[in-house]
Amino acid sequence: MDPYINPDTDIAVIGMSGIFPDAPDLDIFWENLKQGRECIREFNEEELRNSGVPEALLHDSNYIPRRGIIDNPTGFDAYFFDYAPNEAELIDPQQRLFMETAWKALEDAAYNPEEYDGLIGLFGGVSMNTHIYRYLAARANGFSSAEGYQLAIGNDKDFLTTRISYKFNLRGPSLDVQTACSTSLVSVVLACQNLLNYSCDMALAGGSSVTIPQEQGYTYQEGMILSPDGHCRPFDAKARGTISGNGAGVVVLKRAAEALEDNDHIYAIIKGAAYNNDGAQRVGYTAPSVDGQADVIATAQVLADVTPDSIGYVECHGTGTELGDPIEISALKSVFAAESFTPDSCAIGSVKSNIGHLDAAAGIAGFIKTVLCLHHKKLVPTVHYLSPNPRIDFTQTPFYVNTKYEDWPAERQYPRRAAVSSFGIGGTNAHVILQEAPPQTYMESEGPHLFLFSAKTHSALDRMTTRLADHLEKHPEITAADAAYTLLTGRKHFAQRRMVCAQNRDEAVRLLRGENPKKLLGMGHKKTPEPPKTAFLFSGQGSQYPLMGKGLYDRFPVYREAVDQCSVLLQPHIGLDIRTLLYPADNVQEAAQTLNRTEYTQPALFITEYALAKLWESFGVTAQAMAGHSIGEYVAAHLAGVFSLEDALKLVARRGALMQTLPPGHMLSVPLDEASVSAYCTDEVVIATINSKGATVLSGPVEAIERVALILREKGIESRKLHTSHAFHSPMMDPILKDFEEICRGVTMQPPKIPYLSNVSGGWISDDEAVSAAYYARHLRSTVRFYDNLIYVCWYLRLHF
Repeated sequence: MDPYINPDTDIAVIGMSGIFPDAPDLDIFWENLKQGRECIREFNEEELRNSGVPEALLHDSNYIPRRGIIDNPTGFDAYFFDYAPNEAELIDPQQRLFMETAWKALEDAAYNPEEYDGLIGLFGGVSMNTHIYRYLAARANGFSSAEGYQLAIGNDKDFLTTRISYKFNLRGPSLDVQTACSTSLVSVVLACQNLLNYSCDMALAGGSSVTIPQEQGYTYQEGMILSPDGHCRPFDAKARGTISGNGAGVVVLKRAAEALEDNDHIYAIIKGAAYNNDGAQRVGYTAPSVDGQADVIATAQVLADVTPDSIGYVECHGTGTELGDPIEISALKSVFAAESFTPDSCAIGSVKSNIGHLDAAAGIAGFIKTVLCLHHKKLVPTVHYLSPNPRIDFTQTPFYVNTKYEDWPAERQYPRRAAVSSFGIGGTNAHVILQEAPPQTYMESEGPHLFLFSAKTHSALDRMTTRLADHLEKHPEITAADAAYTLLTGRKHFAQRRMVCAQNRDEAVRLLRGENPKKLLGMGHKKTPEPPKTAFLFSGQGSQYPLMGKGLYDRFPVYREAVDQCSVLLQPHIGLDIRTLLYPADNVQEAAQTLNRTEYTQPALFITEYALAKLWESFGVTAQAMAGHSIGEYVAAHLAGVFSLEDALKLVARRGALMQTLPPGHMLSVPLDEASVSAYCTDEVVIATINSKGATVLSGPVEAIERVALILREKGIESRKLHTSHAFHSPMMDPILKDFEEICRGVTMQPPKIPYLSNVSGGWISDDEAVSAAYYARHLRSTVRFYDNLIYVCWYLRLHF
């Protein structure tokens, strides 16, 4: 554990998402912060008229037509969240936006809430609802009682978090937070507290603020909070007020010790968080208080167990008002310079200079900005700052306003640390202490890697393909293994699916860009298909070889554990550790000869196929149907629950041992269909397997099979002997049938829980067959009708055959 991490109190930030003015995602938000951009829009008269601004205001010199706005605030993806369009239309856009942002934050954290075992909490709030007034005005005919009820549920703040918890299946605390401007940072504090008292195991926190319509300004009034020129200038001599903006942000939090243990990607660490209220010790209800702010700052530092001199940056509330900024600096000074300080040792800033005041989402905007600074180890400029507010004497403080994009130098004594403040009208204050994430190393494992992704619609799948390529290209620090794992386990899977198999990240980008369309598999359907089905097929004898599965055994613990477990269970039945034949350290040729003995071949194949199935299951790929070729049917039967793993290995071992006692025989692969090859059958030579329309296997005594091979060759038909020691599925098996049936009677069998196909009939196995000892004796002797099995599988999967 990192010495600067307190496992008892520290919280990790493991996921983030946000949409802010001129920044539809956090990559663009960070770029805007780096460049010191003011992301405020100035509206023309046409835009204002379309938004319903009265004509008189358009020519009023005190009307300021500026605001921070976001793209398409009402463009909610109703289909994705399973809402009917008319149902979604009723919901406050702030709440819709919060839902979308929360989903993206969970995806950024790489967690699918439906698969997560722990409790996930949700804490957040929104600003005053302006959507409902315009919606009501547009419905002059009024509403039915049912419509009115739905309108209330869709717009009242009470239903913000519980609606999302219902949609996402979040089972932890679900609390709406309303403390005006400090709402979203108070949500972060509450989330931390609930994590520390184990009310939840993961928590989402944030806020959303959208004024509808967006394209409107405000009337400046002397002495009020809003700026006379439409610019927010925190701490500057020209500061006269703030400006409004729209946006939303959500972060995902987890106890730091567990985040490190689970190898979560960590953006930053929360060391301490506190909130309070100013009470009555202030000029008026809307006025800030030095004492209240100083108390919450000091409390957060005590909880974080850090000293003021270890903090290198403070993201201030920073509204750019004549009264608010000096009070805030005075409160900070009382804590940071209570004893001694180093001048210019702590940078300060305010994101409101970039995007305006986001009201309920203001605190989370500053929090995300600060986390990004820690993550990138950079400080970003505060816009519009030229000279200090005359009421602020920075020389008597450790603070300076940062005005350029620059490296954040590391201290020798402690990691980079920062603080975030948010103060609400009404006096609820919040303060959070942050620390840079501990170093995390990610090892790139050897490819190939399977990149799986899905969407609800064909067009969304296309956009996702492009976004994934863009993301991998923009972030070279991401390893292919991590990306592939996250896509598999950290995403909800939908009907429209696509995949690429690539050796590394660069190849994945090229394939996603369409370099080789044949390798971009599962192109999706414009009509939503049925959920995809998966069938497992297991091969039969003749496919074995030494070192089969060795790479998987070395690389994947799930595969290795399956092989090891089977090897231990099998050893009493075969008298050796099968791993010495599967993975010989030397003399591979000798191991190959031994492995070809039926008593070892069949157990080796069973173990390999069983381990492969377990590996696929660990990837989230489970079988809805199965088929096995000869010995492969035993793997299917076990996975379907017919008999236990121990009993399956016992049957396979005894079956192979009995076969080994028989005289040797041959099996001959012939490129003819069943009807054509029947002409070469005799009492001794029979059809052992039917693998396809033009591939059949004959089985019988050595001399008899050699005579058939000669006859075929004389007719210009090339046949091929299989790598088997005996004439399986032929009359040569008859002497052991009763003994094997008796062995099967001693095994407990249950009806299958997963459908699988019978080699004997070619169709689906019945419950009676699956639990019948006589069936397994017939299976040993009868023709393997695998071609019929394939037809049934393809029909089941709706594939063309």
